[in-house]
Amino acid sequence: MNKISAVVITYNEEKNISRCLNSLIDVADEIVVVDSFSTDKTEEICKQYNVRFFKNEFKGYGEQKKFAVNLCTYDYILSLDADEALSDELKNEIHKIKENFNADGYVINRLNYYCGKWLNHVFYPDKKLRLWNRKKGNWNLEQLHEEVEMESNAKIKTLKGNILHYTYYTISEHIDQINKFSSLSARIKFRENKKIPFLLTLLRVKFVFIKFYFLKFGFLDGYYGFIASCMKAFETFVKDIKLSELNKNKEI
Repeated sequence: MNKISAVVITYNEEKNISRCLNSLIDVADEIVVVDSFSTDKTEEICKQYNVRFFKNEFKGYGEQKKFAVNLCTYDYILSLDADEALSDELKNEIHKIKENFNADGYVINRLNYYCGKWLNHVFYPDKKLRLWNRKKGNWNLEQLHEEVEMESNAKIKTLKGNILHYTYYTISEHIDQINKFSSLSARIKFRENKKIPFLLTLLRVKFVFIKFYFLKFGFLDGYYGFIASCMKAFETFVKDIKLSELNKNKEI
């Protein structure tokens, strides 16, 4: 049977990391964890499992994940974030393909758990390429919105089952994350000399809400479908006005 290396990057993930590692134990032949010098119990928890644990200074999501892949023993890589886990159906699918890998990369649907509710519509299927042959592709070096880039001739298939993504436990957590990522996004766009007129920002905000609440059927997710759609629109607004502020002040 073919073997898989699972990789996880962490920073202060004591709340999530046990669930993530428990879901990987049955399918991964090794688990590589790269930590960005956590100050909570993340390292202590990881070392209770049979993982290869490393520390590395964080310079960006893409760079950190690529660093983790380079530490792996096997060619097929399964990548999860610390706040993710494999569904039982997905684990069964991975067991099957380990007997005979018939693709270079595998796309997996991601199901988001938001403030105590599974969102079956607003973000779903949120497709992610998370299992692949590193001879055919690897993470790009994007600081934000990193993804696995495969060679043009790579064969890609989709697996049944879901990556279970435990996003935010409270609205306050989501707002804090929006503030963090919107600042990073604005700085990246500022360095690229991007400018977004305020009128375009208003149109973008309106479109984002319509996309997630109506076109993606977010309204079928009830109260939190509405909240999540509003937060996506708010995130767009905050990113754009932070970029505008940087352009006005000409500093970063």
